[in-house]
Amino acid sequence: MSGYRTLPIPDGLDGMRVDAGLAKLLGLSRTAVAAIADADDVLVDGRVVGKSDRLTAGSMLEITLPAPPQPITVQAIPVEGLEIIHEDDDIIVVDKPVGVAVHPSPGWTGPTVVGGLAAAGHRVATSGAAERQGVVHRLDVGTTGVMVVAKSESAYSALKHAFKERTVDKVYHAIVQGHPDPIKGTIDAPIDRHPKHDYKFAVMNSGKPSITHYEVMEAFRAASLVEVHLETGRTHQIRVHFSALHHPCVGDLTYGADPTLAKRLGVTRQWLHAHQLGFHHPGTGEWVTFTSAYPEDLATALEKLREEG
Repeated sequence: MSGYRTLPIPDGLDGMRVDAGLAKLLGLSRTAVAAIADADDVLVDGRVVGKSDRLTAGSMLEITLPAPPQPITVQAIPVEGLEIIHEDDDIIVVDKPVGVAVHPSPGWTGPTVVGGLAAAGHRVATSGAAERQGVVHRLDVGTTGVMVVAKSESAYSALKHAFKERTVDKVYHAIVQGHPDPIKGTIDAPIDRHPKHDYKFAVMNSGKPSITHYEVMEAFRAASLVEVHLETGRTHQIRVHFSALHHPCVGDLTYGADPTLAKRLGVTRQWLHAHQLGFHHPGTGEWVTFTSAYPEDLATALEKLREEG
């Protein structure tokens, strides 16, 4: 759906915000409508309106819709540092390096896990959207560690179900600023997109249920090493939850980390690592666990904290 549209605003949208009302009317996301409004492509009775303006029933709407995005394709490009931890007929477990996305997406031109696997000749399941076939969970570009990709179609279905039903044991290690109190606890706070910044997320009453269990493993002068078990798997969940507690991940400038501390420790991204992944093997039913050691940048920062006391 693209091009120029003109139509009267129906009674049911009277008084609604432009982004919410037009999202409902056109079947688009509020983010997409907001982008159209920000480009001055939404007019009501001949006047340009913003995403937070209100709609009036009976007024004439003019909107220019962008052309649909081009299909995203997987580029089979080798990925330096992408290590295979385990492979069999059903799954392939990888150690994802920093700066690598799991799959292609609009605006991302860097390396991807699926592209790296394709370049190395690894076959993955064909289930899922074309650009993320075989992908059953994700890690942020700036987060390193262990993840699993499905090779067989049955493994894809079984693993998707396991992640949905929360039967997968996802263990992360993070260094957060300060000293969480209590030293062992649960963060139960819903997460949604940040109301002002589309690239961020935040604790919001309107968000999806999000549960993070943590325990402090080591305490240092300015920070703490924590082990985290994720019960849910929202985007940026660990980063958002610890930021909301005023203990952001060291180096996570997006979520309020101290840039001076990050510079002192030599970290240029969040100190967050997917350390361990456990699940019932989709082929055998046996419980399997895979682990990933800290990469050099995170290990060096940790050693500096230990030396400081």
